[in-house]
Amino acid sequence: MSQDGAQGRYAGRALAGGRYQLRDLLGEGGMASVHLAYDSVLDRQVAVKTLHTELGREQAFRERFRREAQAVAKLTHTNIVSVFDTGEDDVDGMTTPYIVMEYIEGRPLSSVFDADVQQFGAMPADKALKITADVLAALEISHEMGLVHRDIKPGNVMMNKRGVVKVMDFGIARAMQSGVTSMTQTGMVVGTPQYLSPEQALGRGVDARSDLYSVGIMLFQLVTGRLPFDADSPLAIAYAHVQEEPVAPSSINRALPPAVDALVARALKKNPNERFPSAESMRDECLRVAASFQAAPPSIVPGAQTQHGQGVGASVFPPVGQTPPPSGPVQTPYQQAPQTPAPNPYGTPPPSMPSPAYGYPQQPGFQTPPPASYSPQPGHATPPPYTMSPQQRPGSGGGKSNRPVIIGSIVVSVLAVGGLIAALTLPGGGTEETGGTGGSTATASETKSKAPGYRAGDSGDTVETTECTEPRESYRDPEQVQMPDFSFKYWPSVVKCLDAAGWDYKKVDVNENTFGDGTIMRQSPSARTDMDPDDPPELEFQVSTGNPE
Repeated sequence: MSQDGAQGRYAGRALAGGRYQLRDLLGEGGMASVHLAYDSVLDRQVAVKTLHTELGREQAFRERFRREAQAVAKLTHTNIVSVFDTGEDDVDGMTTPYIVMEYIEGRPLSSVFDADVQQFGAMPADKALKITADVLAALEISHEMGLVHRDIKPGNVMMNKRGVVKVMDFGIARAMQSGVTSMTQTGMVVGTPQYLSPEQALGRGVDARSDLYSVGIMLFQLVTGRLPFDADSPLAIAYAHVQEEPVAPSSINRALPPAVDALVARALKKNPNERFPSAESMRDECLRVAASFQAAPPSIVPGAQTQHGQGVGASVFPPVGQTPPPSGPVQTPYQQAPQTPAPNPYGTPPPSMPSPAYGYPQQPGFQTPPPASYSPQPGHATPPPYTMSPQQRPGSGGGKSNRPVIIGSIVVSVLAVGGLIAALTLPGGGTEETGGTGGSTATASETKSKAPGYRAGDSGDTVETTECTEPRESYRDPEQVQMPDFSFKYWPSVVKCLDAAGWDYKKVDVNENTFGDGTIMRQSPSARTDMDPDDPPELEFQVSTGNPE
């Protein structure tokens, strides 16, 4: 639906029995429209997000959305857009879920980024690191409540007129991953391909560290002016997240110190266990790095390459004339009609947002280099399966058949499509397998009955026993150690760890089927709390049953 169409459809409408009077259309995306509205009860302006018809058709999604909105409403932080209310109303005979949010007078980070790219070629590194730290501060709060955002990107980050960062759309991506069938049928995007973590792309269960990967992608984009992985199809981008290594940001922006390269490299590790353990630790590193170097304007290398992935797209979906097209269109969960950039979700941006703290001169004659083709990086362990010699390329004069390349590409595409579809069709996007036992502890899924909607946990998300037998020393008291972080770990592996250290513990079952059976939702004492290793307190863990609430 066009912006004018949405404007006409909702103009003058009211929701919640007339309480929220919809006014100007502020923006529209693939799954929702945002209106400026007047709250007649509290006499204030608010932003009302109405979800599109496709999402409102199914009761399962509406119920999930309602519960997620209630959870998000409990998030209170300077860097989080507040949620005031949620509900559903009838619009033109269709049930329409809506959410009422704090109205932010400002513009999205994507708009601020575009302005910096036009002026400098990229966002100044100190500015980007401070914005990233504020985003991580918001995620720290949500992760403490067990809420993973799943769709961190510049378009979901607002900056108000005073430059305060505000993260929005918590809970919507999680609600959309509740097994709603219409989304896979209509090609609705769940998460944005350019910012997906490898585990999201593979359809595995996600935890807080998935958000940290997305933050790493965003930081790379801010400081270089481009994405680390880009390609001609969403499937090729997802493949790159799983298989390819990003280039160092300093190979694109020479003004970046090695500390920024190291920070981004850690955030973008394929294995979640190798990333930062928490949003708090990554935020601390962002602030430390920001304070460790002299601010300088970006210095973009003309023609510098990222992993563009053109070879991936050409292999999975060969150009017409090189190989016969398949008998029917290849459907992926991310296919959608071409879209123009979404307008500012919160109104017309001001003419400019002054940044007196940065004041960098514009690079003379700067021009954004065109996207470059894929170039294998030094040290890449596994050559991409789509690499072809000149004699093997379709249409070349060589006598060798390219059939093995085509067959291999088809296998890769089928596996990738299967993983992506699994991410959308399985509740919560996780695996149905369960793992081993901890001592005499039975496999998590065998210890309880399975209610309708039951979901198994991710048995691969384990903790090493050394986390308990050799815990980190306290920063404050050399006689004490830090409580390990067991968040979202698989319970049997945690039992092994606790038993190895001889620590007493108590397990409390919690009904939830988003993360799955055996997943630790909360722990007490909290992670990184100082304790005496010879006389530890009794530990308590809230562990998912995999059954719905």
